[in-house]
Amino acid sequence: MTTMKAKKYDKLLFGTAGVPISSPKPDTISGIRQVRTLGLDCMELEFVHGVRMSDKTAADVNETAKGNNISLSVHGPYYINLNAVEPEKLTASVERIYESARVGSLCSAQNIVFHPAFYLKDDKKTVYDRVFNLLKELRTRLDDEGIPAVLRPETTGKATQFGDLDELISMSAELDGVLPCFDFSHIHARDGKHNTYEEFSAIFEKIEKELGKDGLLSMHCHISGIEYTAKGERNHLFLDESDMNYRDLMKVFKEFGAAGTIICESPNIESDALLLKKTYEEI
Repeated sequence: MTTMKAKKYDKLLFGTAGVPISSPKPDTISGIRQVRTLGLDCMELEFVHGVRMSDKTAADVNETAKGNNISLSVHGPYYINLNAVEPEKLTASVERIYESARVGSLCSAQNIVFHPAFYLKDDKKTVYDRVFNLLKELRTRLDDEGIPAVLRPETTGKATQFGDLDELISMSAELDGVLPCFDFSHIHARDGKHNTYEEFSAIFEKIEKELGKDGLLSMHCHISGIEYTAKGERNHLFLDESDMNYRDLMKVFKEFGAAGTIICESPNIESDALLLKKTYEEI
């Protein structure tokens, strides 16, 4: 049994959360081709309402992605809570992550993103331990079955949700084959901070300190404009219609020599993905 190691990249790839709006057809294969036509580099498969892709289609997606040199990732179903009270909901949550990883790997997607848990009425340490143990078991299962997926619990945008930056970096430092999905918009929306050059730099310093240089060379990130309140995120916005300081964030990516994939989740997914790429390249 060999634990899956995250791929190290030599540059930043930019792409869309799902099929681009401009795609001639709304299916995944057309979306991959459109990502390439747009001059982008990656796409996240949105399994958010369930994993509804056949193994045959996954094989076709794999072939299309490789033929167009597009890196794929997966966003697992929204209906996941690794701190659910009901045993059946807990089991279903684990299975949804497992199936996302299994089908995703058939598509050539390595990074499997999911929102991990809600605190409910439990203390942070209790929830951390529960999520840790479930992901450790799932990690063993994936390794035993030879499923080459990196589990990516996503930094969450509300204080009621498990998954702040410190929790996920700490968990990733302890568990092989588990790394954060750094959603910088969520990190900002969670407390209204983490949106300056200095704050972004501090995040990258923390990543390098806790996860090593490899942590900076295997990043998987979400970025969008974000509307938020004192309770956290509300919804995604266009980058230039929000206060998201993406220009300084791109500057910090470049200064730290970070590499990996950046997925844009703005409502105008490809326009803002291209804006991020252009901003980065002009620095």
